[in-house]
Amino acid sequence: MRKSTRTLLAAALLLGVAAGPATAPAFAETSAKSPAAAALSPGTNPDLSAVIAGLPRTDATAALVRIGGTEGSWQGSSGVHDLETNAPADPAARFRAGSVTKVFTAATVLKIAAEGRIDLDRTARSYLPELIPGRYATVTVRQLLNHTHGIPAPDFPGTTVEEWYEHRFDVHSAEAMVRSATAKPREFRPGTRQHYLNIGYTVAGLIVERVTGDSFERQVERRILRPLGLRDTYLPGAAAEITGPYNHGYQTMRLDNGTTGLRDVSVWRATDGWAAGDLVSTTADLERFTRELFAGRVVRGPLLEEMFTLPKVPDAKTGAPAAYSAGLSMKRLGGREVWGKTGGRWGYNAAVASTRDGARTLVYSVNSTDAKGQDMNPTALNLMVAAYGLPDQD
Repeated sequence: MRKSTRTLLAAALLLGVAAGPATAPAFAETSAKSPAAAALSPGTNPDLSAVIAGLPRTDATAALVRIGGTEGSWQGSSGVHDLETNAPADPAARFRAGSVTKVFTAATVLKIAAEGRIDLDRTARSYLPELIPGRYATVTVRQLLNHTHGIPAPDFPGTTVEEWYEHRFDVHSAEAMVRSATAKPREFRPGTRQHYLNIGYTVAGLIVERVTGDSFERQVERRILRPLGLRDTYLPGAAAEITGPYNHGYQTMRLDNGTTGLRDVSVWRATDGWAAGDLVSTTADLERFTRELFAGRVVRGPLLEEMFTLPKVPDAKTGAPAAYSAGLSMKRLGGREVWGKTGGRWGYNAAVASTRDGARTLVYSVNSTDAKGQDMNPTALNLMVAAYGLPDQD
């Protein structure tokens, strides 16, 4: 794919992950592995198999993919479980889903709102008066979910991937992150622009805990995971290791001997993400969740439309129309609207996507070697294009 097209689509899809240093991966490609794939159904794009063939390579070591919906279904996996054994990637493996977590968080908030216990037009400060200062007194719950709140990001130690790796076992409390963020001046008047950040979902998670008197994790489990039978999906809390089988994630960085290469980053606490980005799941679970969500069986009635309504404000950085709703984002690909969410944790990129009518769903996990780079991972990008087509020209 031409670089200009890749850059256009990467920007359009709005990854929603904190950018890290874009360092070129440096390791030799091993012998090609044939992707393990289910038979194609009518109407499914066969290019998906070609996209994930030949892993591991410089940009990714494994990929797990599922296509579903009324237009046909396909499942495929490629790459390796780990670079030491070169055993085939486990297609049922768990992985870090990053900001795909936001879809679960938004759905949980909306389900509680349906009970009348959260009002989307009520201010965050009214729920958390001891935590949200006066300068953010007008920020509403809806603005937290659609990234129009104007609260800046909190401060974290380190500025490079190597420094962040040294702090991989740090535990960040949600309250401390909110205090760090709200101690700063607001980025813009709430409701006037959109800036995609994690912090709004951190506040939203705390509101869930305040109104329910329960932990955020248990509320997600009770309201979404258990009813849908998502047995391989969980929120890890302060646990650094992925529970159950997983394919190892690797990140390009400076190694102890001074060279640049791949380091296994599978074990890494995700407390900095929490309600915005710490979910662990599988492609099978995420496919089921996506199907049920878009069919209106997770969030029901008018509140579901919050997830498919873009605020009529410009992006704070580019001036382009807002692309994020409550939990999801939208881009026109191949002549139709595609809604979904991408996510990234070190060593892992993930995504859920669907046409509004559920005709074609896409779920993938790509073990990216620069999962938080400035550009979208090439394998992940090519999967999106193969599934839906190139972005429409404005």
